[in-house]
Amino acid sequence: MNNNQTLEKLQQMRLSAMASLHKQHLGDNRIESMTTDEYLALLVDHQWEDRLNKKIVRLVSQACFKQKASLVEITYDPQRNLDKNSFVRLGTLDFIRRKENLIVTGASGTGKSYLAQALGYEACLMEYKVLYANTSKLLNELILSKMDGSYLKELKRVTRTDLLILDDFGLQALDQQSREIMMDIIDDRHNGASTIIASQIPVSAWYELIGEGTIADAILDRIVNSSHRIKLEGESLRKGKLKSI
Repeated sequence: MNNNQTLEKLQQMRLSAMASLHKQHLGDNRIESMTTDEYLALLVDHQWEDRLNKKIVRLVSQACFKQKASLVEITYDPQRNLDKNSFVRLGTLDFIRRKENLIVTGASGTGKSYLAQALGYEACLMEYKVLYANTSKLLNELILSKMDGSYLKELKRVTRTDLLILDDFGLQALDQQSREIMMDIIDDRHNGASTIIASQIPVSAWYELIGEGTIADAILDRIVNSSHRIKLEGESLRKGKLKSI
């Protein structure tokens, strides 16, 4: 057996992790201590883990998170009105598997974005496709895409993700174009994928914020009725330069 040819073929088949480990074991003469089945399993597991890690890195990059957030870094101060048991259940991501939504509301600085992105990052680790976006920026980008004819392509990119995170929803009232695009997004994802909406505006004020009764009714019916709710309270976590969430 020509080991150099074997390594070259592994590289050509894009099994670089397997080739690297095989080369290392050849140099260390560790192959003889394993059975054929054990060695093959070792190589395959190494290649599998390498591809999984690369996929997760790619998913995190494509998600476009604003900050790195982790479920393990979340604090459950009673003043925040964040129930640990409820949020830990959300952290299992069963709500994504059930195509349910999550609404996180609270004043500026209470950690809405962090919670949403922590769930998003966990979803990437579980190999879900995630997209994080500032709501106003996303709607403006989609408005511009109508001008160059790429709207349907861009809308598909947004609606086909397993988890869409719309942050800072409601900071700007929706005009007619924004309302229609928001309706397209919510309607396409209804019962098919999960959406997290983070907003400083209480849900009770969303009807007026969206405007135009028919569209507002349709959007709220699709997004609110199938949503888990978190209403954060307390002072801004940014006061005193607090770094923990």
